[in-house]
Amino acid sequence: MQDLTTWTNAIRHDNLGQVLKSYWQLTKPRIIPLLLIETAASMWVAAHGQVDPFLLLITLLSGALAAASAQVINCIYDQDIDYDMERTRHRPMPSGRVQARDALLFAIVLAVLSFTLLTTFANLLSACLALSGIVVYVLVYTHWLKRSSSLNIVIGGAAGAIPPLVGWAAVTGSLSWAAWVIFAIVFVWTPPHFWGLAMVIRDDYAKVGIPMLPVVVGNEATAKQIWIYTLLLVPTTLLLVYPLGVAGALYGALALGLGSLFLKKAWQLLQTPEDLTRARSLFKFSIFYMMLLSASLVIDSLPITHQLIALGQAQINALATAFACL
Repeated sequence: MQDLTTWTNAIRHDNLGQVLKSYWQLTKPRIIPLLLIETAASMWVAAHGQVDPFLLLITLLSGALAAASAQVINCIYDQDIDYDMERTRHRPMPSGRVQARDALLFAIVLAVLSFTLLTTFANLLSACLALSGIVVYVLVYTHWLKRSSSLNIVIGGAAGAIPPLVGWAAVTGSLSWAAWVIFAIVFVWTPPHFWGLAMVIRDDYAKVGIPMLPVVVGNEATAKQIWIYTLLLVPTTLLLVYPLGVAGALYGALALGLGSLFLKKAWQLLQTPEDLTRARSLFKFSIFYMMLLSASLVIDSLPITHQLIALGQAQINALATAFACL
């Protein structure tokens, strides 16, 4: 503890710019864009490709504020282990640039702003869902599971699957089966996504006693779990096409193509689970996968896409009729 005190007393802000930078870093901004992409995709599907631009802006802003609040609280809670890991000890909390009291106040302000914006400009359901995302991430994942169970990312990963529910509720004021399927897609995608990274930084987690799956069971067993979850992911994505029918052939084809690539990555890792280059590659591809899958949902939902597909089908039918008459 003396070393931690010495370290935290060593760094101070010199100007306002450094203060703002530290608080920005507390929110872990690199994590947030993917959550917003998932939210936007859900909104487009819920609105049948015609989203109110103002509602979209408010929902994404509120979602960013809620995610930022959760990450700030995570930084407060994990500052002890962040200090012990070389890759994280320069973060604002363990380095002493931001004190816990100030960070907690910042997190509360972010959460209140998120809840207020959604309640005022969307609806209470979406606001409560965003708030529940913070609670699940902080209490279920960070406080309860992260330091106690190798299932931490499986159960706690539900927090990362809540943003699509927020987006759907913001548009419709309710939650349909389609919304829960999008939730399930993100939920099933999260373990193979995160475990790929956990395999790469396994030693860091082991050093601070965090029971991430690769630390507890090793890389070979983790690679098997990644393979199983990826196998589950592909058919889950197709539920939006059948039986729900909220996505069409374009999304279905892209989901199959992206899923096949994900399965290939997972299979390659399964064959050589100690190859950390492949683990890192799978992790990076998983981000690319979710971004493109979300984009394909948006494109598939657009009225112009439906018109073009209908036009193409009409042309094909006309050609088939012409050939039949020959």
